[in-house]
Amino acid sequence: MSQIDNAVDTLNGLDTWMQWSFGLIATLFTVGFVRLLMQKVLLDFVRKTSFQWDDKLYSPVTKRIYLFILITGVLLTMIWVLGEDHSLVVSTDPIFQAMFILLSTSLLSVSLKVMIPVIMDRFSEPSSVTVSGSNSLIIFLSRAAVWFGGLYLAFSELGIELLGVLASLAVFSLIIGLAMQQTLGNIVNSFMLALDQPFEVGDRIEVEGKTGSVVSVGILSTKILTHEENLVVIPNNSLINSTVINHARGGGDGAGRRISLVQDIGVSYDEDIDHVKFTILSLMRECPYIIDKPEPRVLLIELGDFSKVFRMYGWVEDYTDEFVARDWLLKNVDENFKREGIEIPYPTAVELATQSASSVNSHSKKTSVRIARMQMIKEDKQLAKERASAKEEIEEIAERLKSGDLSNRERSMLEDDLRELNSVLSMFEAGGED
Repeated sequence: MSQIDNAVDTLNGLDTWMQWSFGLIATLFTVGFVRLLMQKVLLDFVRKTSFQWDDKLYSPVTKRIYLFILITGVLLTMIWVLGEDHSLVVSTDPIFQAMFILLSTSLLSVSLKVMIPVIMDRFSEPSSVTVSGSNSLIIFLSRAAVWFGGLYLAFSELGIELLGVLASLAVFSLIIGLAMQQTLGNIVNSFMLALDQPFEVGDRIEVEGKTGSVVSVGILSTKILTHEENLVVIPNNSLINSTVINHARGGGDGAGRRISLVQDIGVSYDEDIDHVKFTILSLMRECPYIIDKPEPRVLLIELGDFSKVFRMYGWVEDYTDEFVARDWLLKNVDENFKREGIEIPYPTAVELATQSASSVNSHSKKTSVRIARMQMIKEDKQLAKERASAKEEIEEIAERLKSGDLSNRERSMLEDDLRELNSVLSMFEAGGED
């Protein structure tokens, strides 16, 4: 103990500037030591756990801890050097207390942002449609309540009455509210969308005749990307009052990406109904994009003027495969109908007998068709390979984005890559649609 007392007496005997320097160096040393301890012990533990919430909490919590240690070190150094009764210590004490309150408020707010979705997912119905990536109204209200309480306490420490300030701004707020009626309506309706959750980012929706994938749900508007790579911006006021068709929902089993595929095929009245239905159904069961459950179905839905119309029903697991699946089905239906002798009717006309150019060039046409088919087989294989590669990269980037130790620059680059890959998939869809 005598050595410690001697060290304390030595420090107290230093001049003022030496004491300030020692205090600041000790503070920085403490911050560095705690940071090293966090990275070597806590971060390794966080990475080993299977939870995602601790990865999201690690970075914001540690930054606030470092700031808390830094502010505490400055305050203790001031008290040590100047004394508790010094005028500077007394006058700045409310400021430090307010900073501690705001730091605690910020820590509680970010904890609510991360933990409330975890709690909500834990107690939500397992069979409900999976929802992710959206802030619910309960999170916003909880964080707003925490920040209001924190600001009230912080301003009270500074001798400022927050309620009085708000009352004095009431008239000004009313004027601003009237001037920004549409904007405020968009903001309020964005929270209504977050509460009701009719769709999420990535879903394919249809609004007022516009169909596309939701790329963002903002505070003022919702943006969807059409198959033609057009970005449609819909104000939340208009969206909340419109009928929204979500083509990527409705499965009822929590899978939010599958979509129904419906296609009509007409055949001649001379064809046998059972023969046609069995031929189409066999193709649907062979299609690599159609899932087994729910089972595909083929029904006769209409006896038209010139044809019997059959409708095929199936489910595609991922809506980005819809047009590829439709292309596969139509191509194979056409080939199998020819092989089975099933006729697809089309308008016919009587033509005067003339020399047919097709009879002269029949051999050349067959050769061209054969070459074109071989080329299209290569193109289809390459297209399938590129789509599969893009999907794998999207999954890898999504996994990396879940990591809590990414820098802002790395996260931004990964998000740019993710948007580019999603754009590639959308281009494939547009190609399939054409």
